[in-house]
Amino acid sequence: MNTQPGQFEEFRTKMTTANVSQAAQRAFEHSYQRLLAGDTGMIPESEIQTVDELPRLDDIGTGKSPASELLSQAVVIKLNGGLGTSMGLERAKSLLQVKDGLTFLDFIVRHVLHAQKQHATPVRFVLMDSYSTSEDTMEYLRRYSELGPRDKLELMQSQVPKVDAKSLKPAVWPANPQLEWCPPGHGDIYPSLLGSGLLDQWLQEGRRYLFVSNADNLGASLDLRVLSYFADSNKPFLMEVAERTPSDSKGGHLARRGQRLLLRESAQCPAGDQPLFQDITRHRFFNTNNLWIRLDSLKDLIVKNQGFVPLPLIKNKKTIDPRDSASTPVFQLETAMGAAIQCFEDSGALVVPRSRFAPVKTTSDLLALRSDAYKVTEDWRVALARPGGEPPPTVDLDPKHYKLVDQLDQRLTEGVPSLKDCQELVIRGPVSLNKGNIFRGKVSVENPAPEPQALPAGIYEDGSIKLG
Repeated sequence: MNTQPGQFEEFRTKMTTANVSQAAQRAFEHSYQRLLAGDTGMIPESEIQTVDELPRLDDIGTGKSPASELLSQAVVIKLNGGLGTSMGLERAKSLLQVKDGLTFLDFIVRHVLHAQKQHATPVRFVLMDSYSTSEDTMEYLRRYSELGPRDKLELMQSQVPKVDAKSLKPAVWPANPQLEWCPPGHGDIYPSLLGSGLLDQWLQEGRRYLFVSNADNLGASLDLRVLSYFADSNKPFLMEVAERTPSDSKGGHLARRGQRLLLRESAQCPAGDQPLFQDITRHRFFNTNNLWIRLDSLKDLIVKNQGFVPLPLIKNKKTIDPRDSASTPVFQLETAMGAAIQCFEDSGALVVPRSRFAPVKTTSDLLALRSDAYKVTEDWRVALARPGGEPPPTVDLDPKHYKLVDQLDQRLTEGVPSLKDCQELVIRGPVSLNKGNIFRGKVSVENPAPEPQALPAGIYEDGSIKLG
């Protein structure tokens, strides 16, 4: 570290007092050092090259049976730190009912338990929780005693201080001291693994392969084809990517700098380069956040860098109280776990079907998932129901009337409409739907009145409907 003496001491004292691990402190100090050095985290177009061709999951593993014995060397981590506040939720997002009365967590656990039974191999499974999600999640897991002791099922996410944008010292907010802290982004998984002792423990147990994905992405199942491919490749790091579509134009994309792959997020792209960033024919692949990591390679990288993974800085400008725009301006220093792709030599990427990327970020996503466009498989995955699987229906619900889960539920009291043959559904205004609504092709429904109106049961195909 090249931080000048004394510059980081206030942060170190604050983090030590809050029992933040030494590993997390080293990682945060690296980010803070980049901030002091004037690192904006920007990656201009002139510094990168496009990625044109990659191996594809559909082309591998067809002539070889996946090695189920690899499961005994694998660990599955689901990122479970989010509350889903943008959808009006107040507890772990993974506890939201998504289909057939089951939550994200139900599907995740049942899939793991099915794999264990099918292959007669205990699958090491861990949730990466935050201080906001831990209690509710661990209580919910009481119903799955087959998983074993709950204290073996959790990896705790760290918290880091917000940085006063003017003084670059720890931000202070006596009215609510908890607002002085923020989550460090999912790049925190690396110092958390080290600081918890789990990385060393798993290596001693003979674990070699780590699969990490988001809890709200039920497409991210443990796929033995990918595990076998990753093991055979001897690569230290593998990112699952998917083809970008127009709806993905503002999301992060894969690129190359010299011989190494890298991940560039929108916040890391200069304004003048945004048109090229959003050109999906130029930058063709996006990160699904389904990652495969060799644990021994991760440990070697951490040792090489004196105790941390040197992830690129993501500097977010905020106010210390997000509900008060007049409160103290701060920087939140974050990292992305996918950005580690540039930290390993010979990292790889694998193009996977869109079905392995089905996150629920909005109520529009939730409606699609609850509908018959998705089916529950024998091994407790949620898969696209239509022949060939892709693409999923695009749903666009009026945010004025459907932004919150409670609002969506109010519009679905008579059941969920059929979307299995729907390409696109757009709803504007307060429209109540029911199980008798069958949408096919591209359909839009508008209710210009402020009072909710019900859409009569029937088949609606390739057209616009205006109620009232």
